[in-house]
This record gives sequence, C-alpha cells and structure tokens, in this order.
Amino acid sequence: MLILAKSILGLTLGFVIAIIVGLLIIPVLKQLKAGQNVSKLINKRHLKKQGTPTIGGLIFIIPPIIAIALLALRGSIEISSNLVIVLFVFLSYALLGFIDDFLKIKYHNNKGLSTLTKLVAQLLIAVVFYTIYKHNGGATDLEITLFGVKWHLGWIYGLFILFLLVGTTNAVNITDGLDGLCGGLSIMAFLSYGVISWGSDWIPGYEGMAIFSFVLVGSILGFLLFNSHPARVFMGDTGSLALGGALATIAILTHHELSLALIGGVFVIETLSSLIQIIAIRKFDTKVFLKAPIHHHFEELGWSETDIVKVFWTVGFLLAMFGVIYGVWL
Repeated sequence: MLILAKSILGLTLGFVIAIIVGLLIIPVLKQLKAGQNVSKLINKRHLKKQGTPTIGGLIFIIPPIIAIALLALRGSIEISSNLVIVLFVFLSYALLGFIDDFLKIKYHNNKGLSTLTKLVAQLLIAVVFYTIYKHNGGATDLEITLFGVKWHLGWIYGLFILFLLVGTTNAVNITDGLDGLCGGLSIMAFLSYGVISWGSDWIPGYEGMAIFSFVLVGSILGFLLFNSHPARVFMGDTGSLALGGALATIAILTHHELSLALIGGVFVIETLSSLIQIIAIRKFDTKVFLKAPIHHHFEELGWSETDIVKVFWTVGFLLAMFGVIYGVWL
C-alpha cells in the first residue's frame, strides 16, 4: 500500500505542478512569439498549426525538478546516484532540445542545430552518462531472463548504451508529430518503467527512479491538457529529447534494456518507417509509405488526426503492458 500511495502522490504532484506551469508559461511563450514553423511538406491540415507556441516541454520538465526537491526536503525520497544520473540525462537532453528550438524560433525556420552537431551533442551526453555509470560500478551484462541467458559484454556494452540513448531520443523526437501522440505514448512508457523500477528493489536508488517516473507521468498528463487536439502548445525538441533520454536511462539503470523495444514499440515502429522510407527513396527511387514517419502515412490515407492518435495510443498501451509483464514476471 505504501508503494501505491507514494506512486499516487508523485503522480498528483506532477499533475498539479504541470497545470500551474502550463497556465503561467503558455502566455509567456505567446508573448515572446515562440511559435512553431510548420513545414509545407507535411499534410496541408497542419498548416493551421502555424504559430502555435513550442518549447512546451518545459511544462513537464520543470515539475519533476520541483517535486523531487520538495520530497527530498521533507525526507520522502533519497537522492541516490542513480536518480542523479536520470536527472542529469533528462536535463541535458532538455537543454540540447531547448537550444535547437530556440534557434528555430530565432531564425523562423525548421533548421535549428545541424544534424551533425545534434548527434555529437547526444553522443557526448551518452558518454558522460556511461562514464558515471561505470564509476558507480554499473554492470556490463545484458540479460534475457525469459531464456535464462546472460552475456558479459564488457566495453561493447558501452557502445550498446550509446546506441540505446541516441536511438531512443531520436525515436521519441520522430514520433512527436501529432497533437498528443508523443505525450500519450510517453505516459504509458514511463508508467511501465515506474512499475518495473518498484520491482527492482535490489538496485540502489530504485525507489527514487520509480517516484521520478510517476511524477513525470503526472506532469505529462498535465501537459496533455494543453497539447491534446487542438494543441495550444507543442513540446518541441526540448520535450521529446528529454523524454527519450530519461526513458533509455531508466531502462539501462534497471537492467531492462531489451524491454524498451516492447514498451516503446510504437517509437520503434515510427523510426523504422522513416528508415525504410529513406532507404527505399535513395536506393530504389520509390516510396513504401505515402509519407513517413508512419503517422503521416495514415494522414495521407485520410484518417483524422484524433483517430490516428487513439489507434497509436491503444497499440502503445498494449505493448507497454506486455512489457511490464515481461519486465516484472518473466
């Protein structure tokens, strides 16, 4: 019962603080003209979103910091090294995304940071994470508990971590294309890893990671009040990179790395659809999808934005629940 109470407290704190932050920050973003520039290459229905405030990821980035600080001050949460790692990655990727969003707003285009600069920065954050992880005695084993298989990867595990962090941040970023889509899927993913964290009681700081996950779930729920269709604010790269980074970090620290492919299954599908489309166009001069990532394909087929989001949320929920079953019991 105590675990349930702490989870609900964290979720509620995140939700309430996010609503307050949203009500305060959206008028400021409008006043600063921090509007999204919508590409004409996307479905024409998106053109009406031109000028909608971006950098809205701050609405769910600020609450966990406030909530963790409040809980720490009253002794309700322990600030462990693993929790510090999660917060470091979460805020580092948020800062990278903020710089990217700021440049897009400043120069009124969708270029922002160059792809190479962004990739190098993501890799640097991942390297710092791995260095701290190793310094704290982090294991370099990859385990498939279902089959009783355990591989000691050594330095190869470091490369795996870099791939997982960079891959997940970009996968979440790619998925952020429809009102509420990325936010809803992230809620399911962090809810799953919150449960998995509670079940990983042999890992130092497991409780802090669980509470962080539930606070973030509540914060994203608060954000969705402003981001569900029709969106009053977008999360921008500020939000999507932060979510992807935190998600991969918790998966690694709880040693449930492979569960991420299932729990974040829709993120994987979105990324694969973009990759397949790029290869098909460059190598075979043809298209597999009408537009990529795949949510735009369904838009081109005439589906409404809300219907696409509902279907993707349903798939994401089922995959996340299967991921919890695998992560906790199998």
